[in-house]
Amino acid sequence: MNKPANVAGAAVIEMPRGGQASAKDASKCKVRFSGVHKHFKTGDRVFTAIDGVSLEIPDGSFFVIVGPSGCGKTTLLRMLAGLERPSVGTVECAQTAGKSPRMSMVFQGDAIFPWMTVWDNAAYALKLRAVPEAEIAEIVGHYLDRTGLTKFAKAYPHQLSGGMRQRVSIARAFANDPEVLLMDEPFSALDEQNKTLLQEELLRIWDETKKTVLFITHSVDEAVTLGDKIMVMTAHPGRIKAVVDVPFERPRNVIELRAQPAYGEMVYQIWGHLREEVQQARLQSESQMKG
Repeated sequence: MNKPANVAGAAVIEMPRGGQASAKDASKCKVRFSGVHKHFKTGDRVFTAIDGVSLEIPDGSFFVIVGPSGCGKTTLLRMLAGLERPSVGTVECAQTAGKSPRMSMVFQGDAIFPWMTVWDNAAYALKLRAVPEAEIAEIVGHYLDRTGLTKFAKAYPHQLSGGMRQRVSIARAFANDPEVLLMDEPFSALDEQNKTLLQEELLRIWDETKKTVLFITHSVDEAVTLGDKIMVMTAHPGRIKAVVDVPFERPRNVIELRAQPAYGEMVYQIWGHLREEVQQARLQSESQMKG
């Protein structure tokens, strides 16, 4: 396969296997992975999920990770969230005023509480932090409005479509006012129409808040649409293959962006980095099934 040409303005850092990526243009680093390895033991075997990842994520950036299934994308996110610990290396997130940074997480499937209304789900983290009721009303009202859920504030999750439930998850995440927002394939289960609408809503809210976002996806289109930077991971064990700067200006209109020739060129460029890894992951899967 011919190597794809770079899109004009798209800076590409191709990493040697086991290499590292640094956001040199960042005025401030928010998240840092330093020499991270992650091993899992299954019986007598040791499985390496992450193999030597070093990475800096700028404060206020929308950082996207793409890679084949089983490459360790979610493991990186879980380590940042504190749900997993690296076997070797460190995962750090810059503190504010000496306090650990607040994080919110949006999962692949909606993870809202079925016994709570839309309003109570969105207010949940604020109530845990004993935020005054008047402030909760203002914050929750704002994000329900931004996600088009104001009319459904008293509804329960079983009364909503899948796309609407995921909007509740997004409203709850932003209402918590996180310094870092972790999103693990949040739109993958949705149809294309709802996915596009939610991508537009997410971009609008992010333009307002400029939160640091770590977003995982299998979709190259989604990565190019949303991201400031895209990190491509190798097949298992997960390493950094390339980090690509996305050159498109913000704010972005999803449909207008995808109509641009440069958009298609960038999708092709990312897929050029990813294709070999997807094929390698398929071979690994077939080998495991035979074994």
